[in-house]
Amino acid sequence: MFDAFRRRYLDVLGSIYIYNEHRGYTSIDRVLEAVQAHCPDDAAFIAAIRKHRADERKHYVMFRRWFELRGQMPLSVDRACGHIDRFVEIVFGSTIDDLDTGAVIASEAMFERLCRVIMLTEMRGMKQVDVLLRSRLVRSDPVLVKIFRIVERDEPSHWQPYQDWLVRTGRPQAKRREKLIDFWIHRELLFLKLPLLFLNPWLPRSRDWADAGEMAERPAGLAMQRA
Repeated sequence: MFDAFRRRYLDVLGSIYIYNEHRGYTSIDRVLEAVQAHCPDDAAFIAAIRKHRADERKHYVMFRRWFELRGQMPLSVDRACGHIDRFVEIVFGSTIDDLDTGAVIASEAMFERLCRVIMLTEMRGMKQVDVLLRSRLVRSDPVLVKIFRIVERDEPSHWQPYQDWLVRTGRPQAKRREKLIDFWIHRELLFLKLPLLFLNPWLPRSRDWADAGEMAERPAGLAMQRA
């Protein structure tokens, strides 16, 4: 009974993470466009965003490999389980796909807000990984622990560039409303959406990998053995 519970929990957890990692690196392409246009001379900031994108892609590939080792496709989850999706929708009133990049580039206020949204999302991710690495359920899977250790190592470099830009330009770190939104999205996912996914026996699995149409190759050095 416990083993079935453990496998289902990790299945749901991995499915949420692989969705968010894919959403992360594909969305950062648009963030990079905005940063390059808004801060064309800030080479360090641009390089940090490129690293962020590469890390998110790397994390996605690791979770994909984890599912491949299990012999399963991820459960089919959508943007309702995406932290950045929900954050952007609430703060900007638009989905990520429909967000007007040109308007973000043209507006100091919107660009500043976008930086705070990404910063808070990545900070939340870092805190959650710390919690998961102490979880008995997660620690029962050595491969998953290895993945989360790599994510833990990478996370600080994902929010620090945005925080640094906000500090250097004298902008607010995070507004109270934005912090409350971040808190609500996390609690909604943790206490409502994750349990609903866990308890839904009819939840289908994805029929194809999210990156099936992409040309990027898997990073080297990510070979992992089944526990």
